[in-house]
Amino acid sequence: MSADEFPPLFAAPFDRAGTGSAKWARATAPGVIPLGLADMDLPGPPAVTEALRRRADHPAYGYTVCDPAGRELVARWYRTRHGAEVDPDWVVLLPCGPRTALRVLLEAVRPQAPLAFPTPEWGGFAQLCRAARLPYRELPLPLGPDGYHLPDGPLPGPTSAVLLSSPHNPSARVWPAEELRALSQRAAEAGALLVSDEVHGDLTHPGHRHPVAVTTVDPELRPRTVTLNSVGKTFNCSGLPSAFALVPDPALRARFTEELAGYGLWEGGLLEQTVQRAALSEGGPWLDALLAHLTRARDRLTRLLGPAVPSAPQSSYLLWLDAAALGLPPVGAERALLERCALEATAGDAFGPGGEGFLRLDYALPGPLLETVLERLARLGRS
Repeated sequence: MSADEFPPLFAAPFDRAGTGSAKWARATAPGVIPLGLADMDLPGPPAVTEALRRRADHPAYGYTVCDPAGRELVARWYRTRHGAEVDPDWVVLLPCGPRTALRVLLEAVRPQAPLAFPTPEWGGFAQLCRAARLPYRELPLPLGPDGYHLPDGPLPGPTSAVLLSSPHNPSARVWPAEELRALSQRAAEAGALLVSDEVHGDLTHPGHRHPVAVTTVDPELRPRTVTLNSVGKTFNCSGLPSAFALVPDPALRARFTEELAGYGLWEGGLLEQTVQRAALSEGGPWLDALLAHLTRARDRLTRLLGPAVPSAPQSSYLLWLDAAALGLPPVGAERALLERCALEATAGDAFGPGGEGFLRLDYALPGPLLETVLERLARLGRS
């Protein structure tokens, strides 16, 4: 596949120099390509750029109120992109990122028992629990021939909340709806709230369907379920923190918004609403082109790396790799990949137990840079 087979917007080189990119700050030597942070090296939607430009043209940047139409816009997005019926009343529009939203949500829940989450899993859950001084349990994810599966069986003891990244981060697996429903039932039996972090859900690849937690669980369990999402990952604008939550339980929703106010956070936000409105109302065609680009990149990488990919990505732009199958040492694989290929990755142990001996790579790259990464990874098969 040549570069001109990529969608035109993503085929050209894209330079982030001078933008203060946290991802490229990880490139600690000349020639190193950083692939460790889940952040796209691709131009975002023109509609978002234009909306920010229009808003900046008006020199009034004071307090704003929440646009009630934003809730219906979120509900319409779920209906058109996922075939999911979301009640606009469930929607809480947040002027903060998903991690902050989760922390405040847990403050509203006031956990009396430990939290639980699967591993390997996004390290932010463990970090958040430690910072909030909340005890937690890690639930090992079974790894089968077709990838990871959600843990089965009862939860180990009383549990306040089960935290889940859906799709899975780091492997980019889309959890089957029946597994999600079964987990929600086990959470309810343990007295737990199921909190599904779905910031990669809109990046589900063609041929797969993302199960939105609050509309996938049995209707009687919806009050015990919360979905968190954001336009940040989907539309490559994570530097403008915003999120939205789907909270079907009115009492929990009221406690959540009251807790937010205690931190000086109110629904809406000047830039947040500008970005969300433009992304959700006009960003669909851009997202379709992005997904076409990502699936082509995914296919080339998985063909090249073969058995080193234990769980083929079904969403997002994350690749979970078995270091030993790449010919890298299970201990120190991150350093070895950097030394041999000048590629920076995230070590698997950052994702908790079960992540040892793995690496996570981000392949949301413009065509020319992807070609370079493929050439460097091919060296591993020749060494």
